[in-house]
Amino acid sequence: MLRRTTVMLALTAFAVQLLPSHPGFAQDKEKLPGTVAVFDLTLPITDKPTPDDPIFGEVGGESLRGLTVRMNEAAKDDDVAAIVLLYGSSSFGMAQVTELGSVIQKVAEEKPVYAHADSTRMGAYAVVSGADRISISPTGDAWINGIYGEQMYLRGLLDLVGVEPEFLTCGAYKSAAEQFMRKGPSEQNEEMTKWLYDGLYEGLKQTIANGRGVDVSKVEEWVNQGLYSAESAKEAGLTDAVETRDGLTAFVKDKHGVTVKFDKSYKKKTGPEIDLNNPFAALQLWAEILSGPKTQRSTKDAIAVVHIDGPIMLGKKSVSPFGSVSGAFSEEIRKALDSLVYEPRVRGVVVRVNSPGGSATASEVMLQSIMRLQEKKPVVVSMGDYAASGGYYVSCRASKIYASENTITGSIGVVAGKLATANMWGRIGINFEPVQRGARAGILSSSQPFQDGEREELQSWMDKIYGVFKDHVTTGREGKLAKPIDDIAGGRVYTGKQALELGLVDELGSLEDAISDLAEELELDDYEVRTIPRVKNFVEELVDEMNPQRKENNKRLSLGIWSAIEPTVSNVDPERVRMLQQVLLQLDFLAQERVMLTAPIFWIQ
Repeated sequence: MLRRTTVMLALTAFAVQLLPSHPGFAQDKEKLPGTVAVFDLTLPITDKPTPDDPIFGEVGGESLRGLTVRMNEAAKDDDVAAIVLLYGSSSFGMAQVTELGSVIQKVAEEKPVYAHADSTRMGAYAVVSGADRISISPTGDAWINGIYGEQMYLRGLLDLVGVEPEFLTCGAYKSAAEQFMRKGPSEQNEEMTKWLYDGLYEGLKQTIANGRGVDVSKVEEWVNQGLYSAESAKEAGLTDAVETRDGLTAFVKDKHGVTVKFDKSYKKKTGPEIDLNNPFAALQLWAEILSGPKTQRSTKDAIAVVHIDGPIMLGKKSVSPFGSVSGAFSEEIRKALDSLVYEPRVRGVVVRVNSPGGSATASEVMLQSIMRLQEKKPVVVSMGDYAASGGYYVSCRASKIYASENTITGSIGVVAGKLATANMWGRIGINFEPVQRGARAGILSSSQPFQDGEREELQSWMDKIYGVFKDHVTTGREGKLAKPIDDIAGGRVYTGKQALELGLVDELGSLEDAISDLAEELELDDYEVRTIPRVKNFVEELVDEMNPQRKENNKRLSLGIWSAIEPTVSNVDPERVRMLQQVLLQLDFLAQERVMLTAPIFWIQ
């Protein structure tokens, strides 16, 4: 008996010696961490929070902040032994690469982080470059070949169908109208695109260099080769192992114990448990869904986050030819901001801007609401992938502006115009005879180009709006701009890092940085973060979609053009199709408003 006890003690001591260790691996002597938190980065990541499914909880993709909060919780959780990231050829916004990559590098200081892909591209690789161990499946590949982008020009198509574009701009670098007016970029647009892509590329290389602990020159060496098999990526130092998903599982269990459980929904919200054998339980659940969400008034101090996400549009949400428009509507944002003015528990507000701009009037409505709110409590802005033109307009009066290094911002300028379609209709034998009373009655008509004096009249109106835009910037950024406003404006587009050097933003940081800094300024230790307005779930959206008025709003200018093109190109060239959708959506803006604060559309991968 004594001998058996001695043998058991010896085996126990030996097993303890084999237990994993990591600088941030905190473990209780009586209870070893039993969970490996798994994060699937191949799912869509949105900037704005996603609604909870009323039955299943969170499904599909999730918001950038939701993902980073869960990662940070895993880093602090004593029951989490390690973190696994499943990545691939996912498309990330350039600012998302910076924000998510930074979080992963910080998490890796606390817990072991293992990343695995079957195949990957440069943006996704940059996101996980800070992991402790990166692996790719056998016969997999890595395309670490830089960034590629395109701008779309529709003038050839418009000439072909007999449509004459008429656009005016304020600012030589305001290139948003060039996609309709030209078949290629202007000299100013080429110059601006060069400095923009140079900035984005440098930021991407620096993220990878920081993550892998190498010099930027080494990253350039990797990029110049560009294409790697799983084996050659390991040989080059891009990755650490070649293994299948099962091989990764075996590695983690060998490192952290065979009993660890892989939690693929770590800290994700789940829906209610449903007893499918009980029809009354199902009926009760359905009744609760139809009755709407139950809200309880919180007594905790809070930081509110208001999202201005997508194209900025006037009025209320409607429907486009491509489904529900995911944009920022002035009425919804105004109500959200105004509701916070006298909300006692909301101590401060972060406005998260992820928008290329849009309506000039809607931008002004939102900015005025921000300024009213700022009279009562501090308001800061956090910029996402885009905060350009109207996106910068709504941001410029905030007390502090945060941007990602790779945020696309600036584009301080104005665009207005129309498409003259008389020749197009003439080609198919249809003629429209105008009847006009008033010298300027037909200035916005699509029947003909601008007549004598109309162009000058419209330009004068635009110049006034441009002057208001510049005044907002110089007032909001007083004492901070590195150059005279006319040397910064003119439609010029910048990365977040370039904007910081020019004084257009105050600090490089994430949404989480903006929230935590504001809480520290307000001396808040125990607080909650509220998203305002609340995101509707699919049942609420479905009921709203059934409104007859919204169906009527489906009749848009771009519908005819899109219907003719979509069947041919949607399956052949999906990336260009998405860019074309964004361009055609701008025609929808033109049908409603003639002056726009919108940035040029870039496709970057």
